[in-house]
Formats: sequence, C-alpha cells, structure tokens
Amino acid sequence: MRNRFWLLALIFAASPLQAQELAADNYRAYCVQCHGMEGNGKGVNIRDMAVQPRDHTDAKSMSGRSDEALFKVIKEGGPAIDKSVLMPPWGDTLSDEEIRDMVLHLRTLCKCKFGS
Repeated sequence: MRNRFWLLALIFAASPLQAQELAADNYRAYCVQCHGMEGNGKGVNIRDMAVQPRDHTDAKSMSGRSDEALFKVIKEGGPAIDKSVLMPPWGDTLSDEEIRDMVLHLRTLCKCKFGS
C-alpha cells in the first residue's frame, strides 16, 4: 500500500511537466498553421489570410491580453473577443484544462504575463 502511494505521488508530481508538453503538442497540432512553428504569426496559411495571426512571441502585445481573454478566444474563437473570424473556436476539441495549459504555453512563448 505504501509503495502504491509513492508511485501515485510521483505520477502527480510529474504532471505539470506533462501538461506543458501536451500544451506544446496541442499548439503544434492546432496553431502552427497560422501562428507559425515559433509562434511568431508566420504560419503557412498567412498568405491566404486577410488578417494576420497574432505573434505569440510579442511580449508587448501579449502582455496586454489577460489570461481570461486568451482562454476565451481559444475556447470560443476570435469573434468572442471582437477579433478575427479566422480564429476558430477550439472548445469542442480541447478540454478547459487543455485550454488553461495552452494559455500557460502562450505565456512561455511571449515570456510575459498580463500587465507586465
């Protein structure tokens, strides 16, 4: 019983790292086409887009967006925060937890936090 407890503790202790890796994987799967491999807004789809995707590495711009606004735009799409209709909603694809982890991933890309 004691060994089982420590195994579970070890698994849960590693989960923040696993969440970061999953968020990075989700970003690569769903976001890079528009936002680019580096998150700089230069994905392969930009040549066909009237509105250019946000540069997630731009600390000045990203620090002006609250975590709540980032969560909302990922979950509900661009129109939810009066932004481009080209930003699709991912709420049917990603869980709320995955979206929260994606917000944290965006903060690592910009190396910023809201209001900084």
